[in-house]
Amino acid sequence: MNIDEEVKAFSSELIELRRNFHSHPEIGFKEFRTSGIIADYLESLGMEVRKNIAGTGVSALLKGHEEGARVLLRSDMDALPVREETGLDFASENEGVMHACGHDGHMAMLLVAAKILSSHTDRIKGSIQFVFQPNEEEAGAEKMIEDGLFEDGLPDGALGIHLWSPLPTGTIGINAGPIMAASHYFYITVKGKGGHAGIPHKAVDPVDTAAKIVEDMQHLQTRELDALEEPTVIMFTGIHGGSAPTVVPSEVELMGSIRFLHDREEFLHRRFEETVSHICSMTGTDHDLKIVTGNRLLSNHPELTELVLAQAENTVGRENISGNMRMMVGEDFAEFSRRIDSAFYFVGTGNREKGTDISHHHPHFNIDEDSLATGVKMHVRTALAFLDKKASER
Repeated sequence: MNIDEEVKAFSSELIELRRNFHSHPEIGFKEFRTSGIIADYLESLGMEVRKNIAGTGVSALLKGHEEGARVLLRSDMDALPVREETGLDFASENEGVMHACGHDGHMAMLLVAAKILSSHTDRIKGSIQFVFQPNEEEAGAEKMIEDGLFEDGLPDGALGIHLWSPLPTGTIGINAGPIMAASHYFYITVKGKGGHAGIPHKAVDPVDTAAKIVEDMQHLQTRELDALEEPTVIMFTGIHGGSAPTVVPSEVELMGSIRFLHDREEFLHRRFEETVSHICSMTGTDHDLKIVTGNRLLSNHPELTELVLAQAENTVGRENISGNMRMMVGEDFAEFSRRIDSAFYFVGTGNREKGTDISHHHPHFNIDEDSLATGVKMHVRTALAFLDKKASER
């Protein structure tokens, strides 16, 4: 089995699939066209396919000639509510919706990997579960799990890839342990007493209280947590209140995110709530506070990380591997890694000459299609290596 040559033979189909998905992006839980194409493709390969998991999710099982472990390979499907400005010939045909994060490439890579693997069931010592997940941007994995994705039991391992524009094409990035942050979102309403801006002592000013909350919250992330061992970023991303320069408003709303690369979630929530409550008590205001979990901490299993590193070296060479990828961006694959030994890693797609080094979620975001082949090779190699390893341990 010459993986490089087989991937090369499907290069045109790989790009065609990616461009098809890119031209017809669909937002989370509305990936109806997308999931239909995926399900038909997998059924044509002779796999057992389950559709409509959490609405639009798809799962397919490829059984090898030997009984053994099961490994999960995952791709996300959803696009973003972004108006595309790339000018590509195959740009989005859905106004205001764009594949601005690389999920179009993720789907193409996993489908072609499935096609290659389906023609080599004699090499598969167990089974491979291909999962195409809706709404990665907000809790799609959890919804699939709740809707019975693992009704036949948990896989023995899970692997996921993200194309990454900050990494140059031809490179792969991974590290063991925490790699992508937990991201929790907060919403605060500070309730005061409205009044005249010229008679502020007759009012209870929620604007002043909001300012104190923003300022004092910095103490939590810089004075109460170890910046190296407990990286935490608290960001206020919105402050809304007031209607005129002469009026003290009765309410001010704040929102933002708490992102962290450690497991002290309970401490962070408690101290955040205590800080808000104390400041409001001190200023005579009331408040409502809601903290919502967006993504949980994504942490890579050490042994699976080593397995990915070995296959990355076979694919791009040791000199093209980055071993420090920790970041404050969240990733829904964390719902799999919480339950299953997992590894999540990055395939570089940044190429300045092609304009593919632009930040994810940007209207000009694009991927270097030369990077797609790397992702396919890694899916095939890591799946086979995992199952071979499990077979050798039996």
